[in-house]
Amino acid sequence: MHAAVLQLAPILGAEKSKVPFYIAGGALVAWALIVSLGLGMRMPDFPRTKGAERGVIAVTALLVLAAVSTAVLTSGGSIKAVAATTPASPASQAPPSGGAAPASSAPVPASPAPVATPTATTGTPTATTGTPAPPSSPAHRAPSGPLMLAANPAGQLSYNTKHLSAPAGAIAITMTNMSPLEHNVTVAQGSTVLGATPTFKGGAKTLTLNLKPGTYTFYCSVPGHRQAGMEGTLTVS
Repeated sequence: MHAAVLQLAPILGAEKSKVPFYIAGGALVAWALIVSLGLGMRMPDFPRTKGAERGVIAVTALLVLAAVSTAVLTSGGSIKAVAATTPASPASQAPPSGGAAPASSAPVPASPAPVATPTATTGTPTATTGTPAPPSSPAHRAPSGPLMLAANPAGQLSYNTKHLSAPAGAIAITMTNMSPLEHNVTVAQGSTVLGATPTFKGGAKTLTLNLKPGTYTFYCSVPGHRQAGMEGTLTVS
């Protein structure tokens, strides 16, 4: 049976017919009917010996293998045949012999009029980043400029100011730390921390928050720095 499958392989590779699969499948069905109806129902003790049982199993396995093999090979041939018969898109087809494209198709991509017309009729929006919030919405208003805050560059535990103020909405606080010590700026309302910059030195970090009108506290959260005087009041109106 294995030799028969190998002999059928070139026929299947030609992608011309599924006859081998029909033959293998028909043989498997016929064998199943013979074993179940012809022998199994008429001979209660079938198979009578171990040798007969092994023979039935071996023949069944070979027929199943042949059916599966021919099914796989013929199905692969069908897929290739479908792909081969699929017509190429007009864009991928080569121009006619002579090297020149039709005169009527050449001006279409270069002409500005056909490009502008579908844009005007479809009304395609030009914005791709989302609809911005109305200017009157304070919670999403862009800040006019960051609030500037700096740590004492000489290493004292203090900021350059204890009072900051800004309109409600998006508020940015840019803190500069040229001190030899690491600092940060943390904003809180009561006991609730609303945000903080990383603890750093030698540069500047910016903290941006959306704040409603009210009074807030800004401070350095490094242990001992707030207690030493690195804190102030942020007034949002």
